Amino acid sequence: MRARRVVSANCNARPPGCVPDLIVLHGISLPPGEYGGGYIEALFTNTLDTDAHPYFATIAELEVSAHFLIGRGGELVQFVPTDQRAWHAGLSCWRGREQCNDFSIGIELEGCDDQAYADEQYDALTGLLAALKRQYPTIVGDAIVGHSDIAPGRKTDPGPAFDWSRLSRMRDE
Repeated sequence: MRARRVVSANCNARPPGCVPDLIVLHGISLPPGEYGGGYIEALFTNTLDTDAHPYFATIAELEVSAHFLIGRGGELVQFVPTDQRAWHAGLSCWRGREQCNDFSIGIELEGCDDQAYADEQYDALTGLLAALKRQYPTIVGDAIVGHSDIAPGRKTDPGPAFDWSRLSRMRDE
């Protein structure tokens, strides 16, 4: 699985001995509800032009990233090496373990909670998940979750429009 590489400074070392055993799926669109334009990449590389849209002033101070972004057409971008800690989860907890950034891989899907994700995104995601599970045998069972699962009440993505059943069927094929 080939990804275009774009370096984000919004990352750091994982805690010693920490190997990823969780994958967190996110949904993102910038400005909200709009696709394309390169604004997600700009956000993750701290180059977002806050004058380009009024919403951007509200996120100007954010320093965030993800390991991967899957665009609407299925294009894959990697911002952070998977052995590093990307800053995608924020205040989070999974099965009693806090600070999910320490032990997870973050995958952003360009999309919104209430709009269907594209077929190409599911195809790219399925391939990426298979590659990550080969690289990290520590990722087992139901260790693929939404941001909403690790930050309930605070985050809603990837949202009700994300088809978890479809993803499960595709992974089983």
